[in-house]
Amino acid sequence: MNEWLPIVFAGLMGLSMLLYVVLDGYDLGVGILLRQADAAQKDVMIASIGPFWDANETWLVLGVGLLLVAFPAAHGIILGALYLPVAFMLVGLIVRGVAFDFRVKVHDEHKPFWNTAFHAGSLLAALSQGFMLGLYITGLEYDLAGVGFGIAIALCLVAGYTLLGAGWLIMKTEGDLRRRAIGWARRSLWFTGIGIVAVSLATPLVSPRIFEKWFALPNLFLLMPIPLLTALLFMACLQALVRLGRGTPQREWVPFAASIGMFVLAFAGLAYSIVPYLVIDRMTLWESAAAPESLRIMLFGAAVTLPAILAYSAYSYRVFWGKTSELNY
Repeated sequence: MNEWLPIVFAGLMGLSMLLYVVLDGYDLGVGILLRQADAAQKDVMIASIGPFWDANETWLVLGVGLLLVAFPAAHGIILGALYLPVAFMLVGLIVRGVAFDFRVKVHDEHKPFWNTAFHAGSLLAALSQGFMLGLYITGLEYDLAGVGFGIAIALCLVAGYTLLGAGWLIMKTEGDLRRRAIGWARRSLWFTGIGIVAVSLATPLVSPRIFEKWFALPNLFLLMPIPLLTALLFMACLQALVRLGRGTPQREWVPFAASIGMFVLAFAGLAYSIVPYLVIDRMTLWESAAAPESLRIMLFGAAVTLPAILAYSAYSYRVFWGKTSELNY
């Protein structure tokens, strides 16, 4: 049992971070796109994420919390190396949180300032997260290659979040805003694909162990479905966006679902590459795990907290599903 506890907590932490990237990813994407809309459309975009965005960030708190309590040694290394980008991310999340509440309460002449703040906070948070991902993959080293790759992945993650946000708006809005969201999604899709390819190419190059894990037989054939399915989802998303842009009958949820699928597959490929390490080639799950007695106690807490968050999130999405109406207070 003691040997399985770190694996259980690693799975819970991974699930939390994946849900954060997907759920908060789309509302960060909506915030990034906010600057490209007119005043009336901005209100509809904000209304589309209003019931969800705050709860979506809960998954980040849970994921980082599990890293802290279950893997304290790895937490110290990872958060120590990523101190500055984490600080920038928190500033971005705080700014967008304040802007979200203030923009609906101020006089009209002050509203553009808070719209800009919401956009800037969303963009800063997304860039910081992408930079952290790039730096983590390259071994948490602030050398030229690591920083350069981090910047590139930061830009690609912004595109990925924009794709999720545009896909969300396609489902939730109508009229001219929906048509614009289709165009935003088509442009973002290509940069998202570039980011997925870049991460896929860089991951095996940072470690001979990962390279061997990818390309040794029969691992190569077992891993092959991930890039093939990713390519199929990319094409399905592109085709759906083309059909929607032409007005051809097409299920509106397809681009959003395909985008989520690409993120899930990319996450699965990354997890396959680094496991059993939390810090690539430096610290395994078992080396960084807390004492078994502590993990057993925390498992009871996770068994209560995780279902509660899932139930609340599912209920809120069920209640507020459907097309977004005009924002009013």
